[in-house]
Amino acid sequence: MTEDVRYLVLGLLAAALGATLGWLLRSQLWKRRLRRKQAFFGLPANAESLLVVNREAAGPELLVTRHDVFSLLELAALIKECGGHAQIVAHDAAQQGFGERTEFCVGNPAVHRRMAAHMHSLLPGVRVNTDPEPGPDRGAFQIGSERYRMEGGRTEYVILARLTAGQAPDARPVFLFCGQRAITNQAATRYLARHHERLARKHGNHSFTLLLKVVNSQAYGPDVVELVADVTRPAQEPIPTPAPAARNSHRAK
Repeated sequence: MTEDVRYLVLGLLAAALGATLGWLLRSQLWKRRLRRKQAFFGLPANAESLLVVNREAAGPELLVTRHDVFSLLELAALIKECGGHAQIVAHDAAQQGFGERTEFCVGNPAVHRRMAAHMHSLLPGVRVNTDPEPGPDRGAFQIGSERYRMEGGRTEYVILARLTAGQAPDARPVFLFCGQRAITNQAATRYLARHHERLARKHGNHSFTLLLKVVNSQAYGPDVVELVADVTRPAQEPIPTPAPAARNSHRAK
């Protein structure tokens, strides 16, 4: 074997070894990212999950609004990436506890029984104005002492929460997407799809509640979303009842 051939063979072997090591490293990094994603969503391989949505109208058929369909598509892609499976359930047909299967709950408590139950049990510091009568507070959120009013098509709010209710570390989480309008639910699911890695780094596998603002949805749809605040603490503490006003007593002279 000549010197040139020897160098050529050694170069090919080094290239093959480098390619193999690079592939192994990329594979390990991909598996590590997948495990973190699965842990964050509570979706190990072949895990079952629930997608709980509104009915578009009363009736036996499950008809879902257009924006909620888009929300389900965003979530279904995440579930598939984790190697999990999803079952779509109407809000008034999901009659089970939480912690056994990951749940993605999409809707407003005014028309979504499951969402209303979760918020009452898990987020006592959040109130949603469900009054159907027109007015400035219609659909408004109250979180602690702060109130967030909706300006339809211009400024709208949505709550994105990951909740485990203090259960065991391996308990499956509940994700809530509670918006003032259906398009804001879609905005929250898209926000989660885009930022889940950052959220996992910041919060780990613990509970959190975020308030998001959807800006000018009439022009930009669900794409322009701003994080208003992390409201985990006020959302989990009951709203204090205002003290009754002091009453003056008068004695007859």
